[in-house]
Amino acid sequence: MAGRTEAGPTALRIMLGAHLRRLREQAGVTRSNAGWAIRASESKISRLELGRVGFKQRDVEDLLSLYDVRDQRERDRLLKLAMEANSRGWWHRYGDVTPDWFDAYLGLEAAAELIRTYEIQFVPGLLQTPQYTRAVARLTPGGDRSEAEIEQFAALRETRQAVLERDPPLKLWAVIEESVLWRPIGGEQVLRDQLSALIDAVHRPNVTLQIIPLGSAGHPATGGAFSILRFPQADLPDVVYLEHLTSALYLDKRDDLDAYTQVLDLIAASGPPPQQAEEQLAAILAQLD
Repeated sequence: MAGRTEAGPTALRIMLGAHLRRLREQAGVTRSNAGWAIRASESKISRLELGRVGFKQRDVEDLLSLYDVRDQRERDRLLKLAMEANSRGWWHRYGDVTPDWFDAYLGLEAAAELIRTYEIQFVPGLLQTPQYTRAVARLTPGGDRSEAEIEQFAALRETRQAVLERDPPLKLWAVIEESVLWRPIGGEQVLRDQLSALIDAVHRPNVTLQIIPLGSAGHPATGGAFSILRFPQADLPDVVYLEHLTSALYLDKRDDLDAYTQVLDLIAASGPPPQQAEEQLAAILAQLD
């Protein structure tokens, strides 16, 4: 995929929300009073400022007036941003196989310049082969996905992986528990092909892979898998993404970011360096043959 990937609607909503929050705080206006100004609740203002809902042009105009933003060029810029933030992302066409709470992550992933991820269950999605992805899709609770839905899920994954090929490409730093690489998702041949694909992936300049050996003495990541996303836009804070079975958490408070960044740094420091990943993968592959 050629060309610079622009910030998608999810990222734009977060940027606009953060800007409106700063304007409100500078004006000394409470969330309650801001909600009153646009005929909404305090919680609606909170959701707007977090970028979790779309923006109505009238609401943005009223808030800018309440915050005493008089510069017409600034008002026009923010209103244009609100219009662009309400557009649908490319992932909307895959809505049949993705839950609503996952849409925000797809938007953030598309806008990120760096993703650091820690995985304990599956190979990270951006590095999965199509057959491995299909096998993961069949593990849906209840096992009730149709073959058509599984193919759509695989197509979504392939489209997402284009971020690794764009210009400039997304930088991915994945830390994986070795147990993930022994788990025969889809059968042993699918696993072999996946391991071979990972060996190819580590030669990419924008992909860093670290494998925590089975015999590792342990590390502080007791809460499970997570990802940290960083963006090229100065207005976008880093985001920690935690996925659960039926929901997800998006954390951007500085204390949370610092805590998860420290944990990921400690995990990475506890294992072999990335330069050994190819040797580790080859050793596992040789034992499977």
